[in-house]
Amino acid sequence: MPQKYTTVAPVYDLLSAEWPVYGAGRAAGIPRLRLGPGDLVVDVGCGTGLNFPLLRRAVTDTGQVVGIDASPAMLATARRRLGVAGANVELVAHDATDLEALRRNGGPFERRRADAVLFTYALSIMRPWQQAWSGALSLARPGARVVVVDMARPTGCGRLLEPLALLATRLGGADIDAHPWRALERQCDEVSHESLRGGHVQVWAGTWPGR
Repeated sequence: MPQKYTTVAPVYDLLSAEWPVYGAGRAAGIPRLRLGPGDLVVDVGCGTGLNFPLLRRAVTDTGQVVGIDASPAMLATARRRLGVAGANVELVAHDATDLEALRRNGGPFERRRADAVLFTYALSIMRPWQQAWSGALSLARPGARVVVVDMARPTGCGRLLEPLALLATRLGGADIDAHPWRALERQCDEVSHESLRGGHVQVWAGTWPGR
């Protein structure tokens, strides 16, 4: 998967249908993290850093954003997006299905667990996504907020857009039927849910009890 994104990384933002479709999921999901000044938030599968402006605004200069992605090319694009303003953002090139290794090998989670964990259109791309889910939770403190924004087949009138939704997920390598938010629904407390864009964009949030 990282090799696939090496070619597409420079133009990923142009091809990702961010404005008409997927940006709505970010805008709805990130406030559900309930971030505040000084918080540490981990963005798993951060890609080109589209979440960073909203996350940095929420944690302010006293907080920290850790973006994790397996693709060095995507992280390079994210680094260019940040420029000199991203002093409180740490980019980590790492396989999201082996996140527990980040705690064993030092890094930003050696002394402090995350206050919030975010997955946007990421889990359905990862194989197996269950390992990425459990590994990310190992980086979080009890009581951390967790948000999963991902994709499903459109419903109702939105079914007319299903061919476009399937094309988008196929191009991105996502499994539209993975429904990774089910893990959040089972394992988290205070679960809330919102469907957008005819049900294609799913926004799920909860509190990780640390069990």
